[in-house]
Formats: sequence, C-alpha cells, structure tokens
Amino acid sequence: MLLKNETIQREFILLGLSNNPKTQVALFILFTSVYTIILIGNFLIIVLVLTDANLHTPMYFFLSNLSFLDLCYSTSTIPRMLRDLLSANKVISYGECVAQMYISLSSGVSECVLLAVMAYDRYVAICYPLHYTTIMSKKVCIRLAVGTWIFGFLQSIFGVMVIFKVDLCGHNKINHFLCEVPGVLSLGCGNIIFVELLIYIIGIIILLTPVTFIATSYVNIILNISKIASSSGRRKAFSTCGSHMMVVVIFYGTAMASYMKPRSSSLPGTDKVIAVFYAIVTPMLNPIIYTLKNNDVKAAFLKLIKINKFFYYYCVWKL
Repeated sequence: MLLKNETIQREFILLGLSNNPKTQVALFILFTSVYTIILIGNFLIIVLVLTDANLHTPMYFFLSNLSFLDLCYSTSTIPRMLRDLLSANKVISYGECVAQMYISLSSGVSECVLLAVMAYDRYVAICYPLHYTTIMSKKVCIRLAVGTWIFGFLQSIFGVMVIFKVDLCGHNKINHFLCEVPGVLSLGCGNIIFVELLIYIIGIIILLTPVTFIATSYVNIILNISKIASSSGRRKAFSTCGSHMMVVVIFYGTAMASYMKPRSSSLPGTDKVIAVFYAIVTPMLNPIIYTLKNNDVKAAFLKLIKINKFFYYYCVWKL
C-alpha cells in the first residue's frame, strides 16, 4: 500500500477527451489548427500594439496583456494535450502536473482580474471622456496590469498548495486532458468537504467579484450611452464594449460552470468539455472578436503588411 501511494504521488494518468483512436486523430487535427490560430492571432495583436503608434492607448495596452495571458494559458495545456492524443503513454509526472496547474490557474485568475480592468477602462472612456487621459495615465495602466499579474500568480500558489494537500484515493487516473483543480480534486478521498468549500469561496471571490464590478460598470456605461444624441455615436460606443462583453460571457460563464459547483453534482466528463471552452476556445476567439470590427487594428495590420512588402522588395532589389 505504501508503494502504491508513492506511485500516486509520483505520477498521474490523464485520460484525455477520448479513447477512440480515430476520434483522437480527428481531435489532434482540429486542436492543432485551433492552437495555430491562437498563436498567430494573439501574437499578431501583441506585435501590432507594440509597433503601431495609433494603438498606444490604454484599451490596446490591456488587450495586448490579454493576448499574452491567452498565449501562456493555451501553451500550458494544448501542446501536452496534443501529445497525449497521439500517444499511448499519457502519464504526467507529479512535478509537471503541479507546474501545469499553477501556470494555467495563475493565467486564468489574472485574466479574470484583467477583464474587470478592461471594463473599468471602457467605463472611464465613455462616462468621463474629458478626464480619460488623466485617469488612465500610462503609470496607472502599468500599475493595473502589473497588479493583475501579481494577484494571479500569488493567489494561485495558495490554490495549488490546497489541492495537492488532499489525500488521494487508490488510483491516479484523472478524467481530464490537463491537470486542473476539478480533475485532481476528483481523486480526493475521505472527507474533503472543507477543501470543496474553500475552493467554492475562492471561486466566489475570484469570479463573482470581477463579474459584479463588470456588470456595475456596464450598467453605468449603458445609462451614459443612452444619453448620447446621435445614433452613430451610440453605435460607436456600443461597438467598443460589445466585443469585451462577448468575451466576458464566454470566459466567466464556462469558468463558473466548472469551479462553482460541488463535486457531487458533476457528471463524468463534463468538466473537461467545459474546460475546452475557457482553455482553448476563448483564447482562439479573443483575437477574432476584438479585431473583427475594429478599424484601428485593421488599419495597423494593413500598414504592417505594406511595410513588410516594401522591406521584402527592397531586399530582393539589393540582392
């Protein structure tokens, strides 16, 4: 029994999304394509914000931070999942499991706070346009961004420590495609009601607090937009907020469904299906949602293409 417990503490087995070989190949092709879109889309936003002077505003500064968080989040989970889809050996070491949980959890928590900061930025821009540059100064934006990262990475240390202090039962198979809180907690045996309650309370603080703040911000934003006389002005104001609200609904909705429910109410396999949305789908949709109707980003992208095209022809001419 001692040997068995030592083995459980040393490694885990991720069961993944499917056991069917054909389904695994199809999922590998699908998620490889999705991961490629995530890398290109989010990396492109970061490059555009850094290189284009027209995008050197608080809104795009926070958007570039969101893209970097999405890159961290997806890279901590998807490459490992892709490897497991084509491998018979789905064993993950204890240390790798802890590292994966910490990186994904800290990135997710930071994103929760960052989305609230982005809502505050839109609130100030629409409700206090004359004081916007003063309130959202460069120093304030940097402090807010750094604060979200510090909070996420410090809070996650506590969360990971709590989860891995749980006594594990007589098996080490996690019915998930990544080492995540619900999956590892499902291995817990004995009376873990206190741990579940603690996670539930943390979930309320981390998820409901920013959601409440975001909802309050948007109520005030809608009230102020309704006072705008011109219909074009109202449409422009709504367009700047619509993308953010769509991301908020997808991200917070799926995260709440996963973290703010008791283990007893979970159906087998539901946690990993929900996790696909906030760990894979959301990082893919974020760059698409934020750039699809954004003329500033489109203009910056076209400018970047022209510069690269000019540089290419210049190099060819020199050769």
